[in-house]
Amino acid sequence: MVSPLLALSNQEWEDLCDGCGRCCLVKLEDEDSGELHYTNVACRFLNQNTCRCMDYEHRTEINPRCMVLDADNLDTLSLMPFTCAYRLLHEGRELQRHPSELRVTGMVVSEEYIHDDQLPEHLADWVVTG
Repeated sequence: MVSPLLALSNQEWEDLCDGCGRCCLVKLEDEDSGELHYTNVACRFLNQNTCRCMDYEHRTEINPRCMVLDADNLDTLSLMPFTCAYRLLHEGRELQRHPSELRVTGMVVSEEYIHDDQLPEHLADWVVTG
């Protein structure tokens, strides 16, 4: 199957993002099962009001853990929330355009206030991954 994402121009690709901020949440991987768990801890560079990166152009430089989606790494879409517009389109599902319902605003804390040892205490069951 050829992904519909491959037909998008650069601008269409950027416009597809619904700005929920869920991809900017810190994720934990279960070492035994490989299962991914989202936390309510957001990247320190996420503007929690706009749910956009404060330095989008340099995001991989300021945060080497930043997961960048593009046409060359569509396999990472399985790591995105089930509600992600990129994932929905790629999987042939209908886009859900309810950004205000999906936004993480008011539901997260910045990683600058959370020690790594505390992350398991911050699992977010409101992020559906599959």
